[in-house]
Amino acid sequence: MRPVSIIGIGQTPVGELWDRSLRHLGHDALVAALRDAGVEAVDALYVGNMLSGELAGQEHLGALMADFVGWRGVEAFKIEAACASGAAALRVGYLAVASGQLDVVAVLGVEKMTDTTGEETTTGLALAADQEYEAAEGVSFVGINAMLMQRYMHQYGIKHEAFANFTVNAHRNALHNPNAMFHLPLGVKDYVKASMIAAPVNLLDSSPICDGAAAVILCAHDRAREFGINRAPVRILASAVATDTLAVHDRRDPLKLEGGSLSAQRAYAQAGVTRRDINLFEVHDAFTIMSALSLEAAGFAEPGQGVRLAQEGEIAIGGRVPISTMGGLKARGHPVGATGVYQIVELVQQLQGQAGANQVQKAQIGMAQNIGGSGATVITHILAN
Repeated sequence: MRPVSIIGIGQTPVGELWDRSLRHLGHDALVAALRDAGVEAVDALYVGNMLSGELAGQEHLGALMADFVGWRGVEAFKIEAACASGAAALRVGYLAVASGQLDVVAVLGVEKMTDTTGEETTTGLALAADQEYEAAEGVSFVGINAMLMQRYMHQYGIKHEAFANFTVNAHRNALHNPNAMFHLPLGVKDYVKASMIAAPVNLLDSSPICDGAAAVILCAHDRAREFGINRAPVRILASAVATDTLAVHDRRDPLKLEGGSLSAQRAYAQAGVTRRDINLFEVHDAFTIMSALSLEAAGFAEPGQGVRLAQEGEIAIGGRVPISTMGGLKARGHPVGATGVYQIVELVQQLQGQAGANQVQKAQIGMAQNIGGSGATVITHILAN
């Protein structure tokens, strides 16, 4: 396997983007990434998306997006892995280049979630759950995360407000991200007073429904300097995936993200690093409970101690393990199929020293973990400058 680098990034703002269709969002992100890389054509395009068929009535996104940016004859298709679709597309692109089959590929994550009613979108998201044993019983993803959070609080003797700093940190960081959905500072008091959705999960424990697209251009590392980038390329040191049972009740311990742990351990081994070498970690903070469980699964905290990292400020930009450095899923937003690529775009910004006020000092190695469903698919990437 040969080394692979990221030579270009692009993203759209995240939000309720009424004036942009699914294809326009994808186009905008791809064009931005191509310009950033100094590339006009690619060997392949891989599109991460979860809900286009369900919400937009549009499948066949590979051919659609290739056509919409003016590429004819290029290899292109869509990859779906629920909320981990973006990272899954990145992994396919990485393997295509690392194997030597292709030299330059584009990876796009795109999702359009706000052109439908909340009920329709929620029903679409529930497709990532076990249809016979979870969805058929009326369980939503908010409900699943509420059960996990309640169990965590009970098992470890933790109060709900202990999760507040995950939200406070995400919103603080989003203030300086022009592409974030929310530019609204929040405090612990705001968190405690937020409306309950499914106890104990409240409105500020949850990521928003939104639209957005992000893209990256990959190429063989030894060819990176051939293109027009004026910054050092960022290498992909590891790409690893692991799965767990689709239904939460089938897991040995619902509070242990086995897929997250396996995925992280495989990535560490590939990259030849340990968790102590990681300078920042983009977690899949769709719900605050997932932030805690992800930190524990990746080895940054013992079981039941993930919340303590937030309480002690260790997840902040200047902390021991900065997370959600550009707002995360909670405040940047969570356009599900695009999220995994947004995480990578933000890691590249950090590793190239382009993160502005959110810059993690001396960032050399970053990790992103993208989760599909309630932990059934977990994909981890490690990047280095």
